[in-house]
Amino acid sequence: MKTAVLLYNPQSGRGRIDFQVEELCTVFRAYGYDIRPQQIDFEANPFDGNETVSLMVVAGGDGSVNFVLNAMKRKGLDIPLGVIPAGTANDFAGALGMSRRPLEAARQIASGVEERVDCGRVNDLYFINILSFGIFTTTSQRTPDEIKHRIGKLAYIIEGVREVVSMHAVPLEIDADGERFDLRSLMVLIFNGETAGGFPLARRSSIRDGLLDCILLEKRDIFRSTLAMGQYLLGGNPKIVRHLQARKIEIRSTVNEPTDVDGQRGAEFPLHIECVAGGVRVICPSSGE
Repeated sequence: MKTAVLLYNPQSGRGRIDFQVEELCTVFRAYGYDIRPQQIDFEANPFDGNETVSLMVVAGGDGSVNFVLNAMKRKGLDIPLGVIPAGTANDFAGALGMSRRPLEAARQIASGVEERVDCGRVNDLYFINILSFGIFTTTSQRTPDEIKHRIGKLAYIIEGVREVVSMHAVPLEIDADGERFDLRSLMVLIFNGETAGGFPLARRSSIRDGLLDCILLEKRDIFRSTLAMGQYLLGGNPKIVRHLQARKIEIRSTVNEPTDVDGQRGAEFPLHIECVAGGVRVICPSSGE
């Protein structure tokens, strides 16, 4: 019999997943899974005692998936992951094509197909969606869970606006697949996935192309920089927003700027970043879904 663990985070999203755990398990049992629910404990490795399961189902947001991915890599395991979107933005689940309705997403996983998709790695940390630093990029870390639960994505916008008043440039030395350049940047976004906080910022990114998409906002005065980012969000291509794709990126700086991976505390400079092509086994909806 196929064995699975439903690892759920009752704090994700609006905290509703806690009330659907048994219903979710019922879906998997109907498809022949022997599944056991387990509440996520960020102080323990969820694969301890679960090294031989057929499937690890994560019901949570990108931060929960990030935690599980890193926990699995630390143990040297390669177990398929199923993702039930139960967070605020659920960017990675969206890239996989998962339904936003948890019970439907459970059915998609139970009847789905296994694929290998990319993940990113920065120093000794893995990320499934985005590595970032500069303005707006620690917004998820700073935004209190209770506010996320109450107003959803709007919480990120409110917290992000507060960061504009303190924005500063970070001097960078960048090497992207052998292309070297210097830049004073207000913000750096390095995507494995396609969206950030539910917003479509990485226009060409894919979790299946073996590349990372990097967006860099160059420092100008506050008006020009803010205007340029607004133009980019609306589909424009302002010169001070630089875009590149690469397999490996090295970033050095005289400033040890805080970084963020999937809404969690990230790595310290210097940053050695690479796309791990096919680095994660996932269950995706079958064709025709």
